Amino acid sequence: QVQLVESGGGSVQAGGSLRLSCAVSARTARTSAMGWFRQAPGKGREFVASLMWSGGRAYYADSVKGRFTISADNAKNTVYLQMNSLKPEDTAVYYCAAGGVGVSRRAHDYGYWGQGTQVTVSS
Repeated sequence: QVQLVESGGGSVQAGGSLRLSCAVSARTARTSAMGWFRQAPGKGREFVASLMWSGGRAYYADSVKGRFTISADNAKNTVYLQMNSLKPEDTAVYYCAAGGVGVSRRAHDYGYWGQGTQVTVSS
């Protein structure tokens, strides 16, 4: 069973930065792509960013482009989400996900999910 463990959430003021980490217990064909999603209170799960372990282009939601960066450390089986210039509207529970379909923006293309980590940005 593949496990994803997230860390790095917390509270920060607007304009601040946080880095989220996601450690993956196993690398298989079903975990070839990694994504970050978020869910704010009363809203649906929203795509944030994705990439492939093998490299290539990363993809971002328009709302975070230029502020967030997704990266992977293959040696540590860990994916990161560096979040800069945070805004109050970035407040949400952030989820790490792994899938085998490719760098999809769709949550249902990811079969494995972490437990989520809370990010709160105050104005």
